[in-house]
Amino acid sequence: MISHFVAWLVETIGRMGYTGIVLLMAMESSVLPVPSELVMPPAGYLAARGDMNLALALLCGIAGSLLGAYANYWVASRLGRWVFVRYGKWVLLSERSLERTERFFARHGEIATFVGRLFPVIRHLISIPAGLARMKLGRFFGYTAAGAGIWCAILMAIGWVIGKEGGKLSREVLTRYSHQALLYLVPGAALIVAGYVLWHRRQRAGVSPE
Repeated sequence: MISHFVAWLVETIGRMGYTGIVLLMAMESSVLPVPSELVMPPAGYLAARGDMNLALALLCGIAGSLLGAYANYWVASRLGRWVFVRYGKWVLLSERSLERTERFFARHGEIATFVGRLFPVIRHLISIPAGLARMKLGRFFGYTAAGAGIWCAILMAIGWVIGKEGGKLSREVLTRYSHQALLYLVPGAALIVAGYVLWHRRQRAGVSPE
C-alpha cells in the first residue's frame, strides 16, 4: 500500500508540477498527516530525470512549508490553545505532543522555530506555540524558511541521488535515508542551539550597564 502511495505522489507531483509541491508541503507543514519524506524526495527524483527544475522545486517546498506553518500560527494566535487540545485528535495531534512542543519552545525561544523544522513531529507543531506566544511574523517566517529550506534540500538530495543512480523510490529506501540524515542533523542542531545561546548571552552582556 505504501509503495502505491509513493508512486501516486510521484505521479501527482509530476502531473500538478510545482503547484503540487506547494499544496502537499502546505499540508505537511500544518497538522495534516502528510510526511515530507514522501513529498520532497519525489521532487528531487523528477529533477534528476530532467522533469523539474531543482531550485524552483526547492523554493516551492519552502513556500508550501511557510503556508502550512502560518495556518497553524494563525489559528493558535487567534483561537488559542484550546482548539488544538479539543480537536487535535482528528489530525493525529495529541495533547501530550502539544505539551512537549510548548516546553521545547519555552526552553529555547525563537531558535526553536528554526531547529524544530528539522525534526519529525516537532516540525508539524512548532508553529503552534509560536502563534500562542504571538512571535513577530518577520522572525517567524525567517526562522521557518531557514529550517524548512535545509530539510527540503536534504530530502530533495535523497530523491536526486536515487534518480541519478536509476533506483526506484520506496518507503523503505526513503525511511532509511531520512533516518541517516537525522543522525547528522542532531549534533548539527545541537551546535546551532549552543552557538545561538552563546551569541545571545554575549549580546545581553554587551548591553548590560557597567
